[in-house]
Amino acid sequence: MIRRLLRLVPPGTLPVGGGLALVGLAAYVHLAVAGHSLTADDYSSLSVLWSIVFTVGIGVFLPVEQEVARLVAARRTRGLPPGPVLARGATVAAAVLTLLLAATVATADTLADRLFAGDRTMVAALGGALGALALAHTTRGVLSGLHQFGWYGTQLGVDGGLRIGLVAALALAGVDSPVAYALVLVVAPLLAVALTAPPVARAAGGGNPVPWPPLLRGLALLTVSSLLSQVVVNVGVINVRLLAPADVATAGALLSALVLVRIPLFVFGSMQAALLPGLSTAAATDDEAAFAGLLRRALAVVTALGIVGGTLAVLLGPWLVQRLFDAPDVLGHADFGWLALATLAYLWAMVLGQALLARDRHHAQATAWTVGVVALAAATLAPLTVALRVELGYTVGSVVVAAVMIVLLRRRQTPTPPPPPSAAPAAVPATTPGGNR
Repeated sequence: MIRRLLRLVPPGTLPVGGGLALVGLAAYVHLAVAGHSLTADDYSSLSVLWSIVFTVGIGVFLPVEQEVARLVAARRTRGLPPGPVLARGATVAAAVLTLLLAATVATADTLADRLFAGDRTMVAALGGALGALALAHTTRGVLSGLHQFGWYGTQLGVDGGLRIGLVAALALAGVDSPVAYALVLVVAPLLAVALTAPPVARAAGGGNPVPWPPLLRGLALLTVSSLLSQVVVNVGVINVRLLAPADVATAGALLSALVLVRIPLFVFGSMQAALLPGLSTAAATDDEAAFAGLLRRALAVVTALGIVGGTLAVLLGPWLVQRLFDAPDVLGHADFGWLALATLAYLWAMVLGQALLARDRHHAQATAWTVGVVALAAATLAPLTVALRVELGYTVGSVVVAAVMIVLLRRRQTPTPPPPPSAAPAAVPATTPGGNR
């Protein structure tokens, strides 16, 4: 059975999967230890910071990873060096980070008062975590594009292992500051990047500069899609804090529940890093049979993951979040049912989005996520309890995104003339991963 399942997934899945498994475990350990060490108010602040980091951070820096990876992979097939792509990607990541940090500094007082109970050091930790993600995603793009999945998985594994070690040390030392637990999201990824730097350093330099237009064109639409996809999956915790500022119990419990329910997303992340290159290769060579076969296998895998994970979450979720995260008893089996259904639909959307991206249909992917976020916002306005409003929003948003993507994939794209030779690498999309860590 295991061998049959392994034949369904793309090459490179296992090494990336091992690293993501450790990152996933680290997320549970991090939040579980924090849940037992912090007060409800402090854990709520950490929950909001966590949600912002993995909504905004992944939303804006995962596209850099994806574009760097696909351009590096395209150049690799032509025997061209990856250095010029790394240089451009690093420049874009630095520019985006500068804008984010400037916005964070300008709104520091508002962020602290509205989201972190007046603690301005949490705002500083937020800025540090965003910087760490910028560096991590840029280097992972090079590793993925070069098919260095062993190094890619190692960076993830080191990051996860360090997170576990650091939070364990904090707990043993009796630390009860949310800032300390937030800084783990800064230190661990930075050290992981440093320890896996050799292949990235070897890729630097050499070759003519990559033209800006093909890079920026794809990045703009990818950033829209990535940000909106992270909004769908993470905005619930932030919405609870905004809709009911005094309800710290629901905010913390919802984050714990989401981390538990979204275990299948970590598993998919290990497949995602190798899925897009496979789909891109089939699309670039007009091999429709290979493209459809890989897409069907990927959908079958995530459907199985979603059903199994969702069933376990519905049955055991209310008990597990209390035991593992010391979460308040405010969510029941029905709450986990909504979250599990939403996660299954979100998995479908992630796979279908890779198919659109492999066909160089960035605009179609962005359109689907835009419609989904509008549907999420509408559902969140329903006159229901706060918890049910955010759960329904996650579910409706994910289902709508998947449905729109199916419609767009079935539409035949009007052929366009081939690009000039200088822009050729941009016509062969190639990789990724991502998700909430």
